[in-house]
Amino acid sequence: MANYVIVVAGGTGDRMKASVPKQFLDLGGRPVLQRTLEIFALAIPDIELVIAMNPAYIDYWKELCAAQGYGIPHRVVSGGKERFHSVKHALEALPAGNGIVGVHDAVRPLVNADTIRSCFNAANEFQAAIPVVPVNDSLRIVADNSHQNSVSVDRSRYVLVQTPQCFEISLLREAYNTDFRPSFTDDASVVEAAGHRVHLVAGNRENIKLTTRADLAIARALIDDNQRWMEEG
Repeated sequence: MANYVIVVAGGTGDRMKASVPKQFLDLGGRPVLQRTLEIFALAIPDIELVIAMNPAYIDYWKELCAAQGYGIPHRVVSGGKERFHSVKHALEALPAGNGIVGVHDAVRPLVNADTIRSCFNAANEFQAAIPVVPVNDSLRIVADNSHQNSVSVDRSRYVLVQTPQCFEISLLREAYNTDFRPSFTDDASVVEAAGHRVHLVAGNRENIKLTTRADLAIARALIDDNQRWMEEG
């Protein structure tokens, strides 16, 4: 069975306040996006990599790959206005036939190989699977924007959702055969809206999404710590 991953790299860097989008920033000597692609190629060697990228940065990425001598095979398709549209465009670029497709945020370069394989294996069994981690902080529901009325909730009933979110290809194509809604914050929400259940898989805590400069600093510290551990080990 064929395996694919759509890496969504449509960011423009606004929240990171960087000169280039966050997927191109340096992380331990390599661009964030390069690290993301490498871990998928390591986890599932025969996987087909498809990047959905803001059209304004496709040439920049090609130049970056050439300068770095980056040779892992991948395809690039134009992203859309919303994440939903980017995934939809990438799905249209995949060949017909059966298989499992994962959708992953380009700016989650610290996902580990075990999480990737677990998600793909679970999708092969359950058709739809996503990685999650427990909530460590206390949670409250805010009743209105004034924040004057809130109530605590049982955090054991909640989880944090990560990527890759993995699906049987025909199921995801069917789910995306609809119009965009603001409630579609990830692929699981699109699939659930189409009437399908989603299986939960244990993710890895380090698999953070690089949204702010603080996130990037944490990722760099984790990379440095892992490098020291390997050198000392």
